[in-house]
Amino acid sequence: MKLLIVEDDLLMQEVIADYFKGKGWETDMAGNGETALEKWEKEQYQLILLDVIMPGTNGFTVCRKIRECSDIPIIFITARAMEEDELHGYSLGADDYVTKPFSLPVLYAKVMALMGRIRGENPHQKVRCGDIEADVRTHEVWVQGQRCILPPIEYEMLLFFMENPNRVYGREQLLIRFWGYDFEGNERVVDNHIKKLRKALGVCGGMIQTVRKAGYRMEVAK
Repeated sequence: MKLLIVEDDLLMQEVIADYFKGKGWETDMAGNGETALEKWEKEQYQLILLDVIMPGTNGFTVCRKIRECSDIPIIFITARAMEEDELHGYSLGADDYVTKPFSLPVLYAKVMALMGRIRGENPHQKVRCGDIEADVRTHEVWVQGQRCILPPIEYEMLLFFMENPNRVYGREQLLIRFWGYDFEGNERVVDNHIKKLRKALGVCGGMIQTVRKAGYRMEVAK
């Protein structure tokens, strides 16, 4: 697989590239938005890691232009952990966000989970958080060894939380993530589906925690 790394920090470019090369990926690099668009038009990539803040054309603009004619997976890399930035990125069609500083193994795990969902497979087919285990390939979930049947939305929400443990997501973020930017309902739909998810998870439902005035997170012991 071939990866395009769009990052104006040359050291970070090399560090990410070296790590992914060690995992068998072919990598290409661009230091600004203009170069990224030129490379993307000429080459075939399976995924783009895209910095948000760059000189000249920023990552948001690059993402918007690519999304006009391609659904290639895009993960934003940003130093600004601002909710409005994430919401804007998701509205443009980004698939995920990674905030600097980040762990390379975590970044790689996010990439492989995303690629696995897109291809309908996953080299690491099972994701585990505490006593909850999910099979990405079959969409089966087990809670303390007992199979748990989840509707599609609840399953996708659970998998999202499991792939991003201990991170808080606001209701609006979740609404855009799972119902789309143009959804005409209100944020209560998120609360209702979280309630259903907790009930389905039974004794492990408390792992999906409410963070007052912020949103929800999956609490997992480190």
